Amino acid sequence: MELASNTKCERNIVHRDVIDALIRQPFSNETLPFKANNILPGITIQVVDYDLGRNGAAYYDKDTANYRLSTGKESTGNSGGAFRNDGVDIYRDSKNQENYYVGKIEDGEWLQYTVHVLESGKYNLDFTVASKDGNGILTIKDGNTSLAENVQFPATGDYENWKTVTAANINLSEGIHHLRVYIVHGGFNFASIMFLKQ
Repeated sequence: MELASNTKCERNIVHRDVIDALIRQPFSNETLPFKANNILPGITIQVVDYDLGRNGAAYYDKDTANYRLSTGKESTGNSGGAFRNDGVDIYRDSKNQENYYVGKIEDGEWLQYTVHVLESGKYNLDFTVASKDGNGILTIKDGNTSLAENVQFPATGDYENWKTVTAANINLSEGIHHLRVYIVHGGFNFASIMFLKQ
């Protein structure tokens, strides 16, 4: 009876990314928003809410699964084992169990966010990051248009000691945008992006 009770719908969590990966992604390279990202001044996007889609379409991660049978190389997918079930490494914040972040970030990886900007204007983007050694660098693009290049993070002394780094004067027009955060140099953890209008 305990098993029957635990399998009730109200006791389970729907993982939209798993359903999408099993049913839609094998037949499509299209990306979909993980959630509605309606951008108004002061809105924060959680970094773990990147788009739904295949590796190379919604995100690019270098170690997306364990292919040891075909490659002979032992690897993992989501090495943090939290929140989502694809190749991005997601961890639960040990200081706040309600929060998640993307970690084990490597050079050349990227994440895409479909956003709906509701007010045109110049925005500052505040990135919440933790970089033990201060080597992290990222670039953010909207399609082929570069919005901010080589944003560098200071050393925070710990991988969960969060600091804010700002990319200023970013023009965003009203409408749908596909923002990609490209990792120029990894070695940092990444929690959120806040949009502040100037």
